[in-house]
Amino acid sequence: MGAPGGAAGPLLVLNILGSVVHETKPPEGVNLALKGIASSDSIASNGSVTGLAAKAIDGIRVSDFFKGHCSLTNGLNNPTWWKVDLKKSYKISSVFVTNRDDCCTERLLHAEIRIGNNPDHNHNPICAEVKTVASSNIGFCCGGMEGRYVSVSVPRKEQLSLCEVEVYGDLKKVLHCA
Repeated sequence: MGAPGGAAGPLLVLNILGSVVHETKPPEGVNLALKGIASSDSIASNGSVTGLAAKAIDGIRVSDFFKGHCSLTNGLNNPTWWKVDLKKSYKISSVFVTNRDDCCTERLLHAEIRIGNNPDHNHNPICAEVKTVASSNIGFCCGGMEGRYVSVSVPRKEQLSLCEVEVYGDLKKVLHCA
């Protein structure tokens, strides 16, 4: 089954330090990122579309940047990054990322997904590193890593575009990750 908003099946494959979730749809439960505050090292535009950080947590998994639901950084910083402040610390069971698939999928290669309580994402532990790009959305287990901040950073000067980042977890217990 395709993702909401018409996105096709998987396009992003992650080589995870934890375990990979083989489904392309998120689990039942509350996406904690929807009530979070997104930020990034910069904001870029392409034509009339601006890639605000908040677009990656709007709940719409459309992977075409020009439909207006993806974030985009300018790629001038090293590392380039995006993060969501969940406003409270949670035990994060899984994170789902929807990559842009209208172009530029390789930009996400070697990105690090970090979870922790430090607002400086560089000081939070890594849950996953993107090793290959072959699908637009996939999830991975983070085994209850605790954190208020979930970030995606690319360790080089590169534009970073995220079409959706979904975060699932609980305040006290570690939820099962399929």
